[in-house]
Amino acid sequence: MTTPLLMGILNITPDSFSDGGKYFSSKAALAHAEQMIRAGADIIDIGGESTRPGARPVPQEEELKRVVPVAAHLAKHFPKIPVSIDTTKPEVARQCLDKGAAIINDISALTDPQMTAQAV
Repeated sequence: MTTPLLMGILNITPDSFSDGGKYFSSKAALAHAEQMIRAGADIIDIGGESTRPGARPVPQEEELKRVVPVAAHLAKHFPKIPVSIDTTKPEVARQCLDKGAAIINDISALTDPQMTAQAV
């Protein structure tokens, strides 16, 4: 039997449906990620665009500003904790992978053919 892994969700959005934007600043996001790791999270999943019903799309440059620094910090300071990037944008995935993220969490089910190219 496989041991289950615990994934901590880190929403870096001002309009998150689950946390109301509590972790929108990089400082708050990093503190929360570190808290989840201390609590036993095996993976940290970072998202910079809300997926709540009615949420407005976030421009790619804004999403990059939100998630890349956090992904890079976590990958550097917690190398044993895989970082997952929750995005539908291939460029966001690529830049996070370049900074040390290990997983792409694409809720659009890989509808953009460029997304699969990021994983190779």
